[in-house]
Amino acid sequence: IGFPWHPHRGIETITYVLKGRIAHGDNIGNRGTIGAGDIQWVTAGSGIYHQEMPDGDSDGAMYGFQLWANLPAKDKMMDPRYRGFTAKDIPEIKKDDGTVVKVIAGTYDGITGPVTDVVTSPEYYDILIPQGKEYIQKTKKGSTVIFYVFDGEAYIETEKVQNRNLILFADGEAVKITTKEHPVRFLMMSGMPIKEPIAWYGPIVMNSEAELRTAYNELEEGTFVKVKKAKAD
Repeated sequence: IGFPWHPHRGIETITYVLKGRIAHGDNIGNRGTIGAGDIQWVTAGSGIYHQEMPDGDSDGAMYGFQLWANLPAKDKMMDPRYRGFTAKDIPEIKKDDGTVVKVIAGTYDGITGPVTDVVTSPEYYDILIPQGKEYIQKTKKGSTVIFYVFDGEAYIETEKVQNRNLILFADGEAVKITTKEHPVRFLMMSGMPIKEPIAWYGPIVMNSEAELRTAYNELEEGTFVKVKKAKAD
């Protein structure tokens, strides 16, 4: 069970583990295991082969998230890279009302997360709001903003949002979240839209069908990988 060796091109994969462990390996020499609270940010760029093999915790539980972030055309063929961060690398902001914000990427109240130098300028926060609270999340004008609730429930303005709900917001500068009988924990993710064509098939995301055909032809011919060895950031 897991994700044995497979290719990617044209995207970044972001893995955030809450329970269990994931062992990572790739063709540019990176090896390691991330556990609860850790994150790995893999930029596939021009092409990478990697594997991600999960292993449950002492209770056999495995829980986390993986996002794919598109790269703009000018960066799709950039050199691949791997960045791994442990839970202690991720700043945790505790507010007076009990709200806790873990800053993975972006800057929150002057605190910047460990993942920097990303072309789409993303924000990625893990936010816990206690019951009976009102919380305002500022957002960047013009950005695409999504929330994913993975524990509890809350109200976005007047609409009830429950566990395992994802919300895509219209453009704005702030979102009001209210909790009542239950706390809520959610991921807040945002980034500036790329506004380019998307051609996607399997693990490869490009801008045109021709670029997809080129990528898959290179996989068959053995010329897919452009960088044989790189250093992790």
